[in-house]
Amino acid sequence: MRIKPGFAKREIAGAIIVVPVGKASADFNGMITLNESGSFFWDCLSKETTIERVLDAVINEYDVDRQTAQRDIEKFIEMLRSNNLIEE
Repeated sequence: MRIKPGFAKREIAGAIIVVPVGKASADFNGMITLNESGSFFWDCLSKETTIERVLDAVINEYDVDRQTAQRDIEKFIEMLRSNNLIEE
């Protein structure tokens, strides 16, 4: 799975946002604001990966237990799915 192409993540005035670019702007009208962990998840999902790989990366990066990390990742992925932003 990975985030669909056509989205750019930028830091603007201390806020991390994702906006559609090119053809993606026709399908997604808006922007997404990410917190630090959301930004990390986004980066992990910007290339082909699995939930297990993302989970391992999160556990290595943050002081979080596996169950909490998995719940947060799945919630983030569900947000991506509901907005049609992920390829599986």
